[in-house]
Amino acid sequence: MSSVLPQTRAPLFAETHGDIDVSFEFFPPKTEKMEQTLWESIKTLEPLGPRFVSVTYGAGGSTRERTHATVERIARDTSLTAAAHLTCVSATREEVDEVARHYWEAGVRHIVALRGDPPELGSKYEQHPGGYANAAELVAGLKKIAPFDISVAAYPECHPDSGDKAADLENLRRKVHAGADRAITQFFFSPDAFLRFRDDVAAAGIDVEIVPGILPVSNVAQTRKFAGACGAAIPKWMDNLFEGLDELPEARKLIAATVAAEMCGQLYAGGIRHFHFYTLNRAELSYAICHLLGVRASKPAIEEAA
Repeated sequence: MSSVLPQTRAPLFAETHGDIDVSFEFFPPKTEKMEQTLWESIKTLEPLGPRFVSVTYGAGGSTRERTHATVERIARDTSLTAAAHLTCVSATREEVDEVARHYWEAGVRHIVALRGDPPELGSKYEQHPGGYANAAELVAGLKKIAPFDISVAAYPECHPDSGDKAADLENLRRKVHAGADRAITQFFFSPDAFLRFRDDVAAAGIDVEIVPGILPVSNVAQTRKFAGACGAAIPKWMDNLFEGLDELPEARKLIAATVAAEMCGQLYAGGIRHFHFYTLNRAELSYAICHLLGVRASKPAIEEAA
C-alpha cells in the first residue's frame, strides 16, 4: 500500500499575492471600557492600510452623536480614511443635510448612505415627515451638498422589505443612478450567493463595484439575530460547526476565522479583490483573515530604511 498521498490542489492560501483591498466597519462605543476596546482595535488594524473604515449609525439614529464623535476622532487622530454611516430615519432632510455639511467641514469625504432601520426592532419602516424617503433620495441629496464618495447597501439574498430579487435590484439601480460609487453587501455565508448576485447586477446593466461584507462569526446566537433582521441565511453546516462550543470562546474564534477565511479564499478565486469586514469592534479575527489573504501590516520607516 502506497504511503504517498494522491496529488490534490494547492492549499487555499499557499499563494497570496497581496493584491486585495480591505475595509473595516466599527460601531460607536457605549461605555468607557467599550471605547478602549474600539481604539485598541482601530490601532491594531490601522497598519493594514484599509481603503477606509466606517462607523455605524444605530437604529432610529440612536447613536448619532457617538457616531459623529468616533468618525471625527478617526479622521483627526489616525491615518485612516473615515466613512460615516448616515440614515434617513428620525430626521428631516434639513437635519440630515446639516450633519453631512458638518462632516464635509471636518474633512470626512466618505459617507455610507442607508435608508436605516426603524427605532423598534420588527416594526415597519416609515418615512419621517419632511425626511428622505429612502437611500436613493439620500444619495441624491448628499451629492447636491458636496462630491462625497458614497457607499450604499446591497443584499445578495434579498432585503426582507423587497418583494423579490427583481425589486431589490431595481432599488440598487436607483441608488447607483442617484450617484452611489460602490455597494457593500450585507453579510452572507455562501460564496455562490454573492457571486450569483454580482453576476445578476452586471446582467441588469448596473455598473458599480460590489464589495462583499464579511462577518466572522464568534457568537452564533447573536449572528442569528442579525441574520433574521436582514434576510441572511445561516446554513445548517455552520450551526453544526459551532455546536458544543458555548463555553469555549477561543475555540469559537478559531472556527470563525477558518470559516470566514475559506469563504474569502473562494471569493478571491471568483475574482473579488476588495473585502469589507464587520469587526464588531474586535480586531483579532479580521486581522487573522487579512493575514491569510496576504494583507500585511506596513513596516515602520526605520525598518524599511535598514
